[in-house]
Amino acid sequence: MILPIPDLLNPDELARLQGALASAPWEDGKQTAGYQSSRVKHNQQLAEQSGLARQLGEVVLDALQRSFLFHSAALADKVFPPLFNRYEAGHGFGTHVDNAIRPVAGSSGRIRTDLSATLFLSDPASYDGGELVIEDTYGAQSVKLPAGHLILYPSTSLHRVNPVRRGVRLASFFWVQSMVKDDGERSLLFDLDMNIQRLRQELGDDHGTLISLTGCYNNLLRRWAVL
Repeated sequence: MILPIPDLLNPDELARLQGALASAPWEDGKQTAGYQSSRVKHNQQLAEQSGLARQLGEVVLDALQRSFLFHSAALADKVFPPLFNRYEAGHGFGTHVDNAIRPVAGSSGRIRTDLSATLFLSDPASYDGGELVIEDTYGAQSVKLPAGHLILYPSTSLHRVNPVRRGVRLASFFWVQSMVKDDGERSLLFDLDMNIQRLRQELGDDHGTLISLTGCYNNLLRRWAVL
């Protein structure tokens, strides 16, 4: 499932991140890439353990906490501390798949990467190129969202960032370990949850059908979740 989450950041949060990143100390993005990815990765990143990356990452994590759509789609068990990258003209990231396990820098923690996320931080009119291209069963999907919008997609997907031809593309990116690691099961739960919410608007909280479907949702989650 490839899911856009619009307006994850509010205008104040977006302005704060854009302002801080405009003068941030960037370093070569290859430092956080695996062997295969490092061969096709050409961008810049904030140092993973820098104070600025942690401060801005907290803004992103707070926004995720508010998002019903993110909670329903990701069923997150763990979220990797958000990272930040920068692509200028000539930068791109060739086709690759994300590492299955990511260690959390500065700790003994690690996560299984079930879902990948990119939070766009630049106005799409301010740069040419830089599309995130995700390959799935329906072919390649090109994604270039407004600033403050997030795209969530399976980490098993082959994906790339097309070369930037003009301007600067800023983004935050991170991974999610889900309570339900199978993408098909997670997608079914998301569809069921979305339809339950629609029925709640139409029928009210106490309708028998709604109560029954909510029970089905929770029983499926209980069956599939790994904690």
